Amino acid sequence: MPPKKPVTSQTTAQQLGAIIKSARNIMRKDKGLNGDLDRLPMLTWIMFLKFLDDMEQLRETNAQLAGTPFRPDIAPPYRWRDWGAEAGGITGAELIAFVNNDEAMRPNGTRGAGLFYYLRGLRSLDGADRRDVIATVFKGMQNRMADGYLLRDVITLVNGIHLTASAEMHTLSRLYETLLREMRDAAGDSGEFYTPRPAVRFMVQVMDPRLGETVQQPARSAA
Repeated sequence: MPPKKPVTSQTTAQQLGAIIKSARNIMRKDKGLNGDLDRLPMLTWIMFLKFLDDMEQLRETNAQLAGTPFRPDIAPPYRWRDWGAEAGGITGAELIAFVNNDEAMRPNGTRGAGLFYYLRGLRSLDGADRRDVIATVFKGMQNRMADGYLLRDVITLVNGIHLTASAEMHTLSRLYETLLREMRDAAGDSGEFYTPRPAVRFMVQVMDPRLGETVQQPARSAA
């Protein structure tokens, strides 16, 4: 059985806001990014992989306690804990190559598929698990940061976010929607308006959806 992870305190809304602000300030120094339309997708894929690995470790622990088999969605050395969780991990040109290239030197010292190339190639065995979702998320994703040292600084900041309870995840969703609004404003007339959180909660309470059910949205308003 792997050693227990140290207990970490949950990230408050104030701390989360400060971390995201610091990450955006770092990104402003990178020559590969041009405004919030570039910065938001960067934060999205970094946070996605961090929280996905947190969930994977929780699922693994639960499987061990239940005595059931566990199959990770992402294999080593592509898990966040393999390359993102250590402040002294790969950085600079080596990190950029690992993320961007089809083939690169991996964190474990072997050559193989780069991070995005690996993630885009994930396939489920029966067409019904998270691997297909992950592959879809990264199908059109690009890392636009050019400076691997700045990217490492952003990754280190995001690694300091610890959210597990539903209340903390709602905090993250509200912050993410704030960033989306800022991106909408930066996009001008091409921006979109997103459903407010209270309206979303009301619709969920009224519909009371269950796993496996399908919800149809026959029409949507456009600004």
